[in-house]
Amino acid sequence: MKKTIALLLSLLMVFSLAACGSSDTTTDDTPAQKAVVRLGTLMGPTGVGTVKLWSDDDAGTAANDYTITLSTDPTEISAGMIAGNYDIAACPLNMASVLYNKLEGNIQMLAINTLGTLYLLSAQPLESIADLAGKTVISAGQGATPEYVLNYLLEQNGLTDSVTVEYRSEHAEVATLAAAATTGDDTLYLLPEPNVTSALSQNEALQTVLDLSDAFEEASGVALAMGCIVARKDYVEQNKETVDAFLTEYQASVEYTQTNLDETAALCETYGVIPKAAVAKQAIPRCSITFQSGTAMRDIATANLTVLYEANAQSVGGSLPGDDFWYGV
Repeated sequence: MKKTIALLLSLLMVFSLAACGSSDTTTDDTPAQKAVVRLGTLMGPTGVGTVKLWSDDDAGTAANDYTITLSTDPTEISAGMIAGNYDIAACPLNMASVLYNKLEGNIQMLAINTLGTLYLLSAQPLESIADLAGKTVISAGQGATPEYVLNYLLEQNGLTDSVTVEYRSEHAEVATLAAAATTGDDTLYLLPEPNVTSALSQNEALQTVLDLSDAFEEASGVALAMGCIVARKDYVEQNKETVDAFLTEYQASVEYTQTNLDETAALCETYGVIPKAAVAKQAIPRCSITFQSGTAMRDIATANLTVLYEANAQSVGGSLPGDDFWYGV
């Protein structure tokens, strides 16, 4: 009887060990749960570089699990970052500095994602920026980058007192006015993409007469930067691997944008970044989508923010960011 009990106990131990081994194997084969990233982005050029990443996320092939929110107004991004509703977001360059000051340094810039997208349109030719003297420019973006960049260029070229600038509330309103311009109209219209493409497609008399990126670089010696990617600093410190994975995927998404125009245009329509694929296809080559990180990001952004600060300190939140603003530098 004792031998029988001992044998049964031995068999029970063997089966128990086998069961434990089976449980460990199942656990090892279970895929690791992806990190969730709350990403805010904008309609228009600032959001174009996101669309391939968005598509990959929907397909389940992205390294992280992205919850992406598309906004029409940059102030929605600002409010979301301040409230802690986003971990990472695309926003105008000067807004990144404003957020840094509002959140007492709890914001870092991860990359520049958009260079210059501002153009002057007119039904009359413009030989040089000096020919703006005596003209009227209609623009939106008062209190934002379009106003500050235009004012800087007028000042650098001695045109501050000889050009009349009229502001409208929305770029779409300016685009509508530009689309109605007649051949004899010498008014100029300052617009970003994709509003440029929209206006040009509606008016054969209209033409692009000045790329403000070229004028800005000639005056300042640095490329005009319009948009960037930022993250909450506390989030970055606690999730460095997730942030680095995002940057790798985002850079790949930008590179896809630069080499796959038709597919990117279709994705822009799918996700509402630019409502019509046909408009997106024409606009994207003028959207200056880029990926600049590290020291290149810091040097370009610093030069741009310094120009804005000297024009109006409040445009960057009252002061320039400190060294802790730059991620990966």
